[in-house]
Order: sequence, then C-alpha cells, then structure tokens
Amino acid sequence: MDITVGTLVFSKAGRDKGEMFLTLSVENGYAYIADGDLRRVEKPKKKKLIHLQRTNNKVELGEITNSAVRKIVAQYKPV
Repeated sequence: MDITVGTLVFSKAGRDKGEMFLTLSVENGYAYIADGDLRRVEKPKKKKLIHLQRTNNKVELGEITNSAVRKIVAQYKPV
C-alpha cells in the first residue's frame, strides 16, 4: 500500500519529525501534507515521499477544512 490521498503519515525527517499529518495530494514523488494547525490546508507542506512513514489508517476526504483535518489527526494520533 502506497501513500495516497487521505493516508495518515508520520514525518521521518526535518523539524516536524515524529508529527502526524494527513496527505492532501501526491505528485511526482512528493506529498502535500497538513495537520490543520501549523500546516494549514491553504498552504500544505511539500515533503518527499521517502521522508514520510505511512500508517495503516486512511480516511475518505469529504470537505477539507482545517478543523476537519485537526479532528482526523487527533483521532488517530497515538497518546
């Protein structure tokens, strides 16, 4: 299973290492990710796929708002 739209991922590198994000789109070896808080839906982070660790959680994206992304990430984020 590859990283696709709606996949929850962890950052493996960079200043956001260890943080959980929601994948908004995937293009040419890069994923655009957001957490709804520091990385908002309007300006997602562009990150190489090799710097992301996929989880087994995938959600269907309906209306993509910052509050919806925050709720999804909080629901699946480990304590």
